[in-house]
Amino acid sequence: MRLLLVEDERDLRTLTAEHLSRIGFTVDACGSLAEAEDHISTADYDALVLDRRLPDGDGISLVRRLRGGRRKVPILMLTARSTLDDRIEGLDAGADDYLVKPFDMGELGARLRALLRRPGGVIGVVLECGNLSFDSAARCAAVAESPLALTARELALLEVLLRKVDQVVTKAHIDSALYGFGNEATDNAVEALVSRLRRKLVAAEATAAIITMRGLGYMMSAS
Repeated sequence: MRLLLVEDERDLRTLTAEHLSRIGFTVDACGSLAEAEDHISTADYDALVLDRRLPDGDGISLVRRLRGGRRKVPILMLTARSTLDDRIEGLDAGADDYLVKPFDMGELGARLRALLRRPGGVIGVVLECGNLSFDSAARCAAVAESPLALTARELALLEVLLRKVDQVVTKAHIDSALYGFGNEATDNAVEALVSRLRRKLVAAEATAAIITMRGLGYMMSAS
């Protein structure tokens, strides 16, 4: 799951991005509305975490533009403005949730997971292929109900492939889902990651396999 974090306080932005990365998100972070617009125009995001008070305007203006363009991406607003009227204004503009600073990082993660479990969201379901399963909320994998030890990035790759079982997933799509701006993959990073995940699935006797589609990408399929 790829998030865009828009927060102009550098230290808070860094700490928040690091926490969200640790709990399984791919995070792009920026500090202004203009940068946010650039990111949104070039990448697809599963959710936005958006500050209100930014150097080039109010975050609500971006919410209104996105909703006016019928963009349904979940938006969680961060703000130091704690009055009821401020919260009502943000929610009425189209934000899905509101978190007042200072906030707890654990609560931020929980609120994001709750947003992404809503109808049409990207988590809250168990993805399966053969005897392989992935719980998208708990972020854990199993083969025949036995836990499968995977790194965070291996879990992310597994999720991308299981969301498109029996469909070709291009390397470009995997790059976009797993690596944010400024953290681009090296030339063979995806190939190496696929190889590691494939070996673990074989060792665990999974009845699902990653198939390399030469010149196209990869496909997860029941073997």
